[in-house]
Amino acid sequence: MSENVVHIGKVADSHFDVIIIGAGASGLMCAATAGYQGKSVLVIDHAPKAAAKIRISGGGKCNFTNMDVTPANFICQNPHFVKSALSRYPSAAFIELVDRHGLEYEERELGKLFCKERASDLIQILRTECDWAGVEIAVKTEVGSVRYNNQTYLLNTSLGELKTKKLVVATGALSFPKLKASGLGYDIARQFGLNVISTAPGLVPLVFEGKWQTRFSDLSGLAMDVSVTAGNQTFVEAILFTHNGLSGPGILQASNYWKAGNKIVINLLPHIDVYQALLDLKQSSGSVSKWLNEFWPKRFTQMWMGLNPIENELANVPNEALQNFANGMTHWELYPEKTAGYDKAEVTLGGVDTDEISSKTFESKKQPGLYFIGEVLDVTGHLGGYNFQWAWASAVACGLEV
Repeated sequence: MSENVVHIGKVADSHFDVIIIGAGASGLMCAATAGYQGKSVLVIDHAPKAAAKIRISGGGKCNFTNMDVTPANFICQNPHFVKSALSRYPSAAFIELVDRHGLEYEERELGKLFCKERASDLIQILRTECDWAGVEIAVKTEVGSVRYNNQTYLLNTSLGELKTKKLVVATGALSFPKLKASGLGYDIARQFGLNVISTAPGLVPLVFEGKWQTRFSDLSGLAMDVSVTAGNQTFVEAILFTHNGLSGPGILQASNYWKAGNKIVINLLPHIDVYQALLDLKQSSGSVSKWLNEFWPKRFTQMWMGLNPIENELANVPNEALQNFANGMTHWELYPEKTAGYDKAEVTLGGVDTDEISSKTFESKKQPGLYFIGEVLDVTGHLGGYNFQWAWASAVACGLEV
């Protein structure tokens, strides 16, 4: 199926049963689902290619779902909102879909599923499904305005005026502006009187300034398995030192719960009783730095010992000092300056207020025939394939109803 399959002469003043704005994961999935229901469906997107975010996610291999998806893996002001769609279209259903197409994938840590070869294999599956369902897709298509008159949506676009009774907004959000991300979905929501929860970058590296930026820059490229706490949430995953601060799965997860001016707390040895281990080391006359090097990269051990001096041989070190040294490792408090912003964010926090959307059909409670799915909603998944699973589940729920 070619990318820009619809041409101006064919579409001008055309009427479709369903028009979907956004040719990303949720838009294509919803389009195929609606098309299989016998609806005429057009997907439009201003970007030059469909599903660009899928193409680059997961290092080009796309973490497309997770083996264990629960409502607890999502952030939403209404935590009950996600339950219906996730229960009706669980990860097993999407796995069954890609299995039918012969997609080769692999399971990684914490139940994450990735394409084995390349993310474009997954895009091809979605495009094939749309093709089989008779969906038409138009990329490089700008939306100038949306009007509602006589129970019909009139879209003024670069393809001419398009008409539909059912308009689905699947525009994604503000992360990855280089991929033509935009706030169009929020603008449409506000135009029709829906509330939009304030947005912020999510699953994003944290930036430090001053002495900590210098120290982390010196450690750039090192990764460590730790636990990171922000707000009341703790994640036991790897962190990565960067030239600007901290990244890696543990930091990206914590960033969703971190607020400017607040601290994050890192336990550098989350799997052991550090104080007891130090007491044992004291008893055996072992070397502190040598012991730490069993767990940490040597460059980090050197930095830590420089900032937290203690005798390398512990025989003469009081137990109280050992306790303080242990506490420093298990409760390392840091104060980031800011996030790395939408350029580096994998998702966007906030979005269209779910209290104004049906959790079963995804139709606006205020505006008939207007639907919102995927990331444009105030639903943000944890790192690990949860945001894509939300895209699939919300898309199918909507596609069956439009």
